Amino acid sequence: MSHRNSFSVTRERARCDEFGTTARCDKGQALYTGAEAFWQGMAGIADVDGDQRVTREEFVGGAVKRLRDNPERFAEIARPFLRAVIAVADGGNDGRASVADVERALRVLGASAEIAGVAAQSLDTDRDGKVAESDVVSALAVYFTVIEPDA
Repeated sequence: MSHRNSFSVTRERARCDEFGTTARCDKGQALYTGAEAFWQGMAGIADVDGDQRVTREEFVGGAVKRLRDNPERFAEIARPFLRAVIAVADGGNDGRASVADVERALRVLGASAEIAGVAAQSLDTDRDGKVAESDVVSALAVYFTVIEPDA
């Protein structure tokens, strides 16, 4: 992995297209900027030797341990991107996205329909049919820190 992530640009373009958002509008710009900041933040945490490359060993051994030790740092890195994803998927402009729209966003990331459905439902912690930014930040932090550093 390098610190530059063209995969993210492709995915963000697809996510904008899925929700009828242009890259030049405020929501589209926030999505691209948030994705780049998330990638750079994660790469910065994981690049233990400073060679501008992140190996699997660095990620598993370094980033996961650092995220476990400082979950607030993870939230700081992830929040702008996740806020932008929720905003793009938020049809009601109330700061929350419907479970169905979160499922769509996950499918754009490449998740199967089954996995996306289960994941989206699990993010709706209060079962009101909506997913809030705080729910997504917490869930993503858990996702990134379930890997055993010594595995």
